[in-house]
Amino acid sequence: MWGRLFGPWIAWNDIIRGLPVSEMTPPNNLDGTDSTGPVLSAAAAEADFGTPGGLWWATKGDINAFFGLMLDNLAGLLLMVALLAGFGLPASFSVSHMVPGTALGVMLGDLAFFVLALRFAKRVGRTDVTAMPLGLDTPSTFGMTLLVLGPAFMAARRDGMDVEAACMQTWHIGIWCSIFSGAVKLTLAPFGQLVRRIVPRAGLLGSLAAVALVLISFFPLTHILGSPLPGMLAMVIVLGTLIGHVELPGRTPGTLGALVVAGLAYYIMCGLGIVGYEFPAYEPIRWFPTEWLGSYSFRWFDAFPHALPYLPFVLPFALTTVVGGIDCTESAASAGDEYDTRAIIGIEAIATLIAGLSGGVIQTTPYIGHPAYKAMGGRAAYTLATALLIGTAGVVGYFSWLNAWIPAPVVYPILVFVGLEITSQTFLATPKRHYAAVAIACLPALAYLAMSLPNRIFGDGLMLSQSVTAVDLEGGALRDDLQTLRMLSNGFIVTGLLWAWMLASLIDKKLNVAAGVLFLAAGLTFFGIMHSPIAGNRIFIPFLAGEGSSLWLPDASVPEVMEYVAGYGITGLFVLVWQFVTPKPA
Repeated sequence: MWGRLFGPWIAWNDIIRGLPVSEMTPPNNLDGTDSTGPVLSAAAAEADFGTPGGLWWATKGDINAFFGLMLDNLAGLLLMVALLAGFGLPASFSVSHMVPGTALGVMLGDLAFFVLALRFAKRVGRTDVTAMPLGLDTPSTFGMTLLVLGPAFMAARRDGMDVEAACMQTWHIGIWCSIFSGAVKLTLAPFGQLVRRIVPRAGLLGSLAAVALVLISFFPLTHILGSPLPGMLAMVIVLGTLIGHVELPGRTPGTLGALVVAGLAYYIMCGLGIVGYEFPAYEPIRWFPTEWLGSYSFRWFDAFPHALPYLPFVLPFALTTVVGGIDCTESAASAGDEYDTRAIIGIEAIATLIAGLSGGVIQTTPYIGHPAYKAMGGRAAYTLATALLIGTAGVVGYFSWLNAWIPAPVVYPILVFVGLEITSQTFLATPKRHYAAVAIACLPALAYLAMSLPNRIFGDGLMLSQSVTAVDLEGGALRDDLQTLRMLSNGFIVTGLLWAWMLASLIDKKLNVAAGVLFLAAGLTFFGIMHSPIAGNRIFIPFLAGEGSSLWLPDASVPEVMEYVAGYGITGLFVLVWQFVTPKPA
């Protein structure tokens, strides 16, 4: 009993002290099992451990694994810079301020997983151990750029800030979000199993599938099909090798094959002078950029009031990486490598925190593909190589060269694959009876997709200079529809999670739980965490915050917000009563 009660905090103390898995206190999980697995004696481990030369952790298979993991992370960094440039935030600012700290988080996390693999191999006396892969969380890359950083930059510009000031405020908001995410994960590291038991998978994974399908898979298509010939080549190669499992000659990794074949096609078209294809303009590399070191001055601390409205977007991503860390650990165990879940989540949380304190704006996460990397023959060198290349690219400064010379249509198909894989894994990991709950979680995300183009139109410099907003539209029905879509899209990740949780509870005949979720939705709507009517998803405190406050809810918006609150609250009461009048099964 005492192990179950205090086990999570004992585990947390072990992580803080930096103990290797072999020295950690056995967890006594909620189900009464010990997840650390069998432990060999030190003598047995020393007798069986090692290969000639002691480089068991570096094999030919690590080459394939390296290109897969490295290009996945590189695509995430390229995507972040490109998406922010679409909002008007200069790529030079992203490269000098945001990329180094973000890349540093990947480097530290992969180095830690490399060391963890060496210690685990020594403990169990094996030389076929594969390190856990770590990288940028792809859903967070889209979420942070499209839901936080981009809108924050546009809001700052609407408030009259010049580009440089708006960039700095956006960066500081991103730092706050990364630190918040790391703190959440660090706090929940010992309680991952508990979170997993409370919220059904349809809720946690359904909102993630919505991001995967609507954002991760769809948005890159505009870049891929903007250059259709190399884009199609790259997408078919990536999907054919990674999903269809069709091997390339020489067992070349699909991501590397796409980079070589489609990249060659892209630059041949540049050489032929085909319209829309141009060689990148030469820009000298700025070695060892120092702008990101400004994060250590803690000037971002004053940006907390501006960051507060965006934190509700960050929370679901942090929660899903905690649950994802559990899933990744279980996936690795199924392939024969039983890592400690607490250590895996603790390492990624600390990597995210350090990245945030260093100016990074995207959280890190362990990747679910451990068995695939093991099947490639990867051991631990691939994480070491990825850490060194991604980390030095950001900190040393040659990422700007990679950003200029690697064509986006060539690497973005990797993101399409990631989105499709996350979506399919969501359905595989969710009970069949909850499929409808997964589907309903995607509906608020579709509202965000529908609003993405109008938001960009009204955020265009011409519209801003003329002070034209959706309120100025002459068509009353169009204006009302856009406002409804805005309220559905704002906080769509939280909305999707709660809708899926509510429907899964109804399917399981847990009407009291469904009612509780509806009441929770009413409370979150009351403060604008979901269904905010204000552009930028700004949260508010109705009736108490004055007009000069950043938490003010305009009087004109009060009735529509209160109707949403009443809708959730009254529906919750109805469901609560419903459970008492529902005929009992014979």
